[in-house]
Amino acid sequence: MNSEFKGKKIWLQAMGCRTNLYEADALACELMSMGADITDSIEEADAAVLNTCTVTSTADRKVRQLIRRAKRINPSIFLVVCGCWAQRVSEKYASETGADLLVGNRMKSRIPGMIGSFFRNEPVGGSIKEDVMRSQVWDDLFMSSPVLHTRAFVKVQDGCSHFCSYCIIPYVRGRSVSRPSQDVEKEVRKLVDSGTTEVILTGVHLGIYRDESGVDLAGLLRRISRIEGVERIRFGSIEPFTLKEELLSAMAGSPVFCPHLHIPLQSGDDEILASMRRGYSSSGFLNVLEKARTFLGEDVHISSDVMVGFPGEENKAFLNTIKVMEKAGFGKVHVFPFSAREGTPAFNFSGVVDSREIHRRVDLTIETGKTLLDGFGRSFLGREMEVLIERSGPHAHGLISRFLRVKFDTDNIPGSFQKVKLLSFDGEIFEGVQVK
Repeated sequence: MNSEFKGKKIWLQAMGCRTNLYEADALACELMSMGADITDSIEEADAAVLNTCTVTSTADRKVRQLIRRAKRINPSIFLVVCGCWAQRVSEKYASETGADLLVGNRMKSRIPGMIGSFFRNEPVGGSIKEDVMRSQVWDDLFMSSPVLHTRAFVKVQDGCSHFCSYCIIPYVRGRSVSRPSQDVEKEVRKLVDSGTTEVILTGVHLGIYRDESGVDLAGLLRRISRIEGVERIRFGSIEPFTLKEELLSAMAGSPVFCPHLHIPLQSGDDEILASMRRGYSSSGFLNVLEKARTFLGEDVHISSDVMVGFPGEENKAFLNTIKVMEKAGFGKVHVFPFSAREGTPAFNFSGVVDSREIHRRVDLTIETGKTLLDGFGRSFLGREMEVLIERSGPHAHGLISRFLRVKFDTDNIPGSFQKVKLLSFDGEIFEGVQVK
């Protein structure tokens, strides 16, 4: 225990992707090991860490709002802002917004030490960044027990070398780098020892994982599946062109891999997909889904992301997306409007879609997604499924293996499994009854 952390309370918040969630959990774990208390209250906190997202202009706005809110509620708090937004903005701009310390990507493991310096009244502040586009460094975060979540996110890959025309993430996360498989196994074993039963392997471009020893994602999945105590393994988002037969075979051969894949579609129109630089066609995407169902079963839950209003997207192109969504038989669909990111090729594309038309298309896409999810969910009614309990009490909540939420009555504790019969589905959550 570090004496400077004794009695100190730290508030952490992660915005955006599962990779950010892992990083926040790992930081919380490290700070607790140094003697700090993690608090849910900004008012009580001595320091705060905000792990940010910058994937859209909406994400940027939320970051600024949260920084200002934290400083308004607790003006004396030492506020560390890290992550993708922090990587993009200047020290001057962040300081004017309210940040005390700006920490870029691949440098988050330094944050506990910087907070310790602040608690020792040593000069600390400003900005800590490096050129992530040139860096091949793995940010050495480690989590022995999840602090902020019941399930454990395990970051195995960072960065992206694909460069979709609309995406800012490669520029703020850097090119792809993979974590050594031995380190991943070590972390998973520690998590299991702490009582964790479900791990979610995550990364910015998870499907291209390959460490320096040559272990790819299929090999990593096989290794983790053999660790005693791991009851469930999931993937974060995975791109369709990385779902090769060897990986699908490893999923199908793992007794603990959950039949759920989040595979971004973005658009169902071939011209728009080419303009996006996505690397596949609509028919190629559907072929990948067909192959996934061959390996994992027809009732595998395939969720997705859809972008609406990309430059040049005429109504016919938009309707092609709706058609592909329906053919794909998605479950849950995340829908978001195109957000022009300065520094990406698409920022200067012509054919900008009127904002009112974008909102109309977003609404229609959301409704299509709701219909698809409702149909998929209802196909499970009457079945008995294992639920990993995340929240207990008179109305427990948890997830079935297909990443759909269930509400039911039980006295069982969070982290335990309970067989539940699914009785109804409201389009988002099942209601069920535990099977004795």
